[in-house]
Amino acid sequence: MKAALKQKSILPGFGLSMGFTLAYLGFVVLIPLSAMFLKALSISPADFINIIINPRTLAAFRLTFTTAFVSALINAIFGFLVAWVLVRYDFWGKKIIDALVDLPFALPTAVAGITLTAAFSSHGVIGRWLEPLGIKVAYTPLGIIIALTFIGFPFVVRTVEPVLREIEPDMEEAAVSLGANRAQIFFKIILPTAFPALLTGFSLAFARSIGEYGSVVFISGNMPMKTEIIPLLIVTKLEQYDYAGAVAIAVSMLVVSFILLFLINVLQWRLGRHLHIP
Repeated sequence: MKAALKQKSILPGFGLSMGFTLAYLGFVVLIPLSAMFLKALSISPADFINIIINPRTLAAFRLTFTTAFVSALINAIFGFLVAWVLVRYDFWGKKIIDALVDLPFALPTAVAGITLTAAFSSHGVIGRWLEPLGIKVAYTPLGIIIALTFIGFPFVVRTVEPVLREIEPDMEEAAVSLGANRAQIFFKIILPTAFPALLTGFSLAFARSIGEYGSVVFISGNMPMKTEIIPLLIVTKLEQYDYAGAVAIAVSMLVVSFILLFLINVLQWRLGRHLHIP
């Protein structure tokens, strides 16, 4: 019986599937990364360290990871709220808002950067009202945070939304019948269930923000030591034919990003075990 079912299966077997998977990952991910690391090995340790500890490089690292973390944190808070509204309420224009959530996915990042720069510049629709209040957005780290928040927003919403749909209203009704208030229901039932997904959305938005270039390059102003991000610094090194410097910075960024994402995934795994969430 098992042999007959195996013959009728239209899906490829494990061996073939694993072969395609390893081949795809090898050509798309492993070979390019291996080539970059091999290039980095050609740089002497002293030169590698000098490139990384250069004040301009350190400032770019600090700005990149700080703005990526802040924007991902903002997206985690407001993305959760948007997902909650889309799941729990029915209202006019809901489908429009739901479609707008995915706009950063469809919109070219360069277009997003130009649009945000035009809106938040000193003569822009929004910027001309903020600057008299002493709030300068364009060509500042604040502008970078806004751009990164824009491109990372859908990751949190689309990750949390399915989990919120799976939360049974009966659990909340039972909690109410036992005397729980809204705050207790949220922090004892809803948030623990949705937190692993929220952490996943945060890590996706954070990873996306670290490597973002197109939407940031216009609104940042690209001023070294002030508003220069790591992807822009790598491009600048390549334009100056400083391939060793570009590779050293890229490898360092890759290693740091991998460590941070690994720690986030470990935290998510431990939370999942603690909450018994698969």
